[in-house]
Amino acid sequence: MSTSARVRADACPGVFATHDAADGPLARIRLPGGAITAAQFRALADAADDLGDGALHLTSRGNVQLRGVTRPGLAGRLAAAGLLPSPSHERVRNILASPLSDTAQKLASALDGALCAVPELAELPGRFLFAFDGGQGDVAGEGADACWRDGAVLLAGEDTGLRVPAEHAVETLLAVARAFLRTRGTAWRISELADTEPLLRGIPGETTEPRKFEANPGLPIGPIGDAIGVAPVFGRLTSAQAREIAKAGNAVVTPWRSILVHGTLAPDTGLITDPDAPSLGISACIGQPGCAKSLADVRADAARVGRTPRVHFAGCERRCGKPAREHVDVLATEDGYLVDGERVPVGELATVLVKELAVKGQQ
Repeated sequence: MSTSARVRADACPGVFATHDAADGPLARIRLPGGAITAAQFRALADAADDLGDGALHLTSRGNVQLRGVTRPGLAGRLAAAGLLPSPSHERVRNILASPLSDTAQKLASALDGALCAVPELAELPGRFLFAFDGGQGDVAGEGADACWRDGAVLLAGEDTGLRVPAEHAVETLLAVARAFLRTRGTAWRISELADTEPLLRGIPGETTEPRKFEANPGLPIGPIGDAIGVAPVFGRLTSAQAREIAKAGNAVVTPWRSILVHGTLAPDTGLITDPDAPSLGISACIGQPGCAKSLADVRADAARVGRTPRVHFAGCERRCGKPAREHVDVLATEDGYLVDGERVPVGELATVLVKELAVKGQQ
């Protein structure tokens, strides 16, 4: 693990501490476990129309961002919808949960309530991330600081060998978070600590040999029993699409910028419902003109590339929103792109990406 420590202030955006983007203030609304009711989806759609740019932007942590929030009133709307249970904790409610696991979803809700009930945990860094993986291996590979994976306790993605049952999962992750606060110094993430052993000291449970778990990220797209997995292009959900989802029922926003809809969705929503759509693998940061740091309109360039999966386009070296799973890295520069470090003119992107993916598939 890296021993580097953060020295600048934590600038993770929230509802009260927005990010000053090129297209206006950006507010991030946390959805623990990604769970959101139909009424809450409608409330966010209304807020996007009345206060922002008319869209809900899904994040790689299963949260929602509103961009261009130039008019007041967001906090009041969120509180009324039950999306702001503890203003003091709103930036630390970072909890992933397997969308298809009832156990993981219930644990995420329980952790959220317990987290908000502990005043000192409001001091956690805004990047600290909890996760509950029901055994599918989907969210366990998403870089959580403290993760419970069907009994196994993982820190910074690594199995510790500690095993605790589901009934003790919430208290275990809270104990890790408390220990992190006591020992973190200026670190924001557990991966930045030189020694993680103190984080588990005194936590009851069985100990076994740590193992390497396989990751299986992503939500199946298409019908899933009585539900359906859908994805908006580049994670941008229009307010109209959000309202169509709300008509279908409750939902779960995933860290793969997809949505599990518990109900029947109307056709022709513009959402991706085909599991074989290669564009499912293409992601991109907001790029120009939304971000002043971006060197290109990466979403427009990514759209022109077309049918190329497992690729992330980034407008600058921060690589905002990059997926945790293996992918081809496409980085904008002053005069074109770097594809996994190799310079490529914009006009040759599609050809080069197809070759790069073929090579990765053979590795």
